[in-house]
Amino acid sequence: MAAEVLAQAGVRVDMYDAMPSVGRKFLMAGKGGMNITHAEPFDVFLTRYAARSADIEPLLRAFPPDALRAWIHGLGIETFVGTSNRVFPADMKAAPLLRAWLHRLRELGVRFHARHRWCGWDDHDALRFTTPDGECIVQTDATVLALGGASWPQLGSDGAWVELLAQRGIDIAPLRPSNCGFDVQWSAHLRERFVGEPLKSVAATFGGVRKQGECVITEHGIEGGLIYALSAALRDEIEHSGQATLHLDLLPDFTAQRVRDEASHPRGARSLSSHLQSRLGLKGVKANLLREVLSAEQMHDTALLAQTIKALPLRLVAPRPLGEAISTAGGIPFEALDANLMLKQLPGVFLAGEMLDWEAPTGGYLLSACFAGGRAAGTGAARWLQQPRAARG
Repeated sequence: MAAEVLAQAGVRVDMYDAMPSVGRKFLMAGKGGMNITHAEPFDVFLTRYAARSADIEPLLRAFPPDALRAWIHGLGIETFVGTSNRVFPADMKAAPLLRAWLHRLRELGVRFHARHRWCGWDDHDALRFTTPDGECIVQTDATVLALGGASWPQLGSDGAWVELLAQRGIDIAPLRPSNCGFDVQWSAHLRERFVGEPLKSVAATFGGVRKQGECVITEHGIEGGLIYALSAALRDEIEHSGQATLHLDLLPDFTAQRVRDEASHPRGARSLSSHLQSRLGLKGVKANLLREVLSAEQMHDTALLAQTIKALPLRLVAPRPLGEAISTAGGIPFEALDANLMLKQLPGVFLAGEMLDWEAPTGGYLLSACFAGGRAAGTGAARWLQQPRAARG
C-alpha cells in the first residue's frame, strides 16, 4: 500500500522482500477464505482495536472499510458481505487479488527485489541487505519498513528487526502472540481420543465477555475462532496470574433450568452417558470434557453436573508459541511515531503493519488496519519527500 501511494505520487520505489516472492503471509491469510474487512458500523468497527483504537482511528478514517472495498473493486475483484458481516472477495481467494495488485504496481514503475533480507544500516545510514549474491547497500531518501510481527516466521515475519531497531535506541514493547491457541493439561485419555475434534455450538466466557462459536481440541490444548476472540484477555491474565480459567457453555441454546431438569430426570437402568446423550444430546468430546473437570462421584451430583454443563471451567496454562499465532501484539508504540507514522528518532523512516504495537481480533480487522496503515505510511513518506531536503531534519 505504501509503495502504491508513493509511486502514484511520482516517487521511484524499490520494494525489497526477504522471501523468494512477495505477499506470502497475505496469501496465507486467504487460505481459509480471504476475509478482507468487516461491514459493521464504523464506530463499532473502531472498538475492535481496544486500547489502541484512538491511534488506529485516524488511519481508518482516512481509508475506511468502504474505501478498501472500492480499492479492491478497482483491481477488478468483486466482494461480498457474508452472513456475519465479514467481507470477502467473490471467489474467497487471495491470489487473484495479489496478482492484480502486483500488476498495477509494476505498471506504476515499482521495482521488486526478492531474496533481499534487511540487516540494518551501515555507517552512512544506507540500508544493508543480504542477498544470494552477497551484501547489497542501498541509499534511500525515505524508507518504509513493513516487516511484520513474529508470527508464521516461515513466511518471512521473523521479528529480526526488533534487535536492529533497538540498537538505534527505539523502544519496543515485547512481541507477544495474539489470536492464538492455549495450552491445557489434558488427560491422556482425552489427548489420545479427541485431538482434532471440533467443539461446535458452544459459548465461551471470560472477563465478563461471552462469545458463541466453534473451537477445536488440539494435542496441546484448545484453539479456533472462539478462542481467538478472547485470546488477548486470556493471554494478559496468564501473564499476570500464571493461568486463566475460561468457562465453556456446552449447550448455549439450552437454559440453565432446562439443563437442570433434563440432568435430574430419572434415568432408570440407563448409564449416565446414555442419559446425557438421550436427554441433552451430550456425547463425544463434550461429554468427555465433563469428565476432565468432574470426578466420577461429582458426575452423579446432578446440580453440579448441570452447572458444569453451562459453565465448564477450563484452566489455560500458557498461550501457544508466538510462531504459531495468527498475529502479533507488541512492537513499536505509536508514541514513538509522529502523525505520519515516521519514527521521531529516525527522520525519514516510516513504519506500517504489525511492527506497530496494536492488535485486533480476526474478522477482517487485522487486514483493514494493515491496509490503512500502509497507505498512511506511504502518504507520510510522500509528504516528507516533497519538503526541501534542508527542511527534513
